Amino acid sequence: MELTAGVLVLALVLLYLFTSIKIVRQGYQYTIEHFGRFTTTARPGFNFYPAFFYRVGRRINMMEQVIDIPGQEIITKDNAMVAVDGVVFFQVLDAAKAAYEVSELYVAILQLTTTNLRTVMGSMDLDETLSKRDEINARLLSVVDHATTAWGVKITRVEVKDIRPPADIVNAMGRQMKAEREKRANILEAEGSRASEILRAEGQKQSKILEAEGRREAAFRDSEARERAAEAEATATRVVSVAIEQGSPQAINYFIAQKYVEAVGKFATSPNAKTILFPVEATQLIGTLGGIGEIAREALADRPAASPAAPARPRVPVTRGEQ
Repeated sequence: MELTAGVLVLALVLLYLFTSIKIVRQGYQYTIEHFGRFTTTARPGFNFYPAFFYRVGRRINMMEQVIDIPGQEIITKDNAMVAVDGVVFFQVLDAAKAAYEVSELYVAILQLTTTNLRTVMGSMDLDETLSKRDEINARLLSVVDHATTAWGVKITRVEVKDIRPPADIVNAMGRQMKAEREKRANILEAEGSRASEILRAEGQKQSKILEAEGRREAAFRDSEARERAAEAEATATRVVSVAIEQGSPQAINYFIAQKYVEAVGKFATSPNAKTILFPVEATQLIGTLGGIGEIAREALADRPAASPAAPARPRVPVTRGEQ
């Protein structure tokens, strides 16, 4: 009988010790209450709190969690109704505040985020809600995080997943986008045509400038050549005049014959002249050429006569035996 009572007492003691041990998993914290009042927080690992005097109040998940914001319709500032949904990420930093400062933590965060989402997007136009999603997320994060600080919760991210305007607005936006792209295409095409015309005009301008410079250079060269030819003609005329003054009529014949030969040469080199008709008698040309011969003879007569050349030595045939 005594042995049975001892075993029973030992079993009760073991049961009491077992119920007093609190094993907390990693990522969780338990609030410990002493007669219904919060006293401390049990952290991950082994914890011992005497049973009947201490009990576990709340099991708080300390890992980052996500709440899905269901789709809802929101009226924007310009009276356009859009359907919006999103997600909010949060993490409990203080288990005691999360357990005792708010009754339903998840519901409270969801309702707070939904209300502020309507407030933020209701203050924007439709175009702003579609183009400023990052701004919406940042404003929601700031407002919701500030409101949940008293609950020991940190809002890490708020993301608007989808914004769906009505079908008629979507069609209007499609037509607007198409018109805008056509406008940009027309502008780009006009700019390309203008640039092409400008480049073509610049090329024609440069071509005309270079052509004018070439004509100017050619005219300068031609005038210079004519000037040189006039100087040479004047010099020749002066020489002939001096010769005439000194009583040499052959100089006149020489001058006339030179001009005559030049004129006949031009006739001969003409590409269309297959047949040349001399406008004067050929004997006149021979007579003028005779004057040239007289001039040459007079010039040679003034020089001393050259010694006659020695007679050539006759070549003697050579036989094979003499070699």
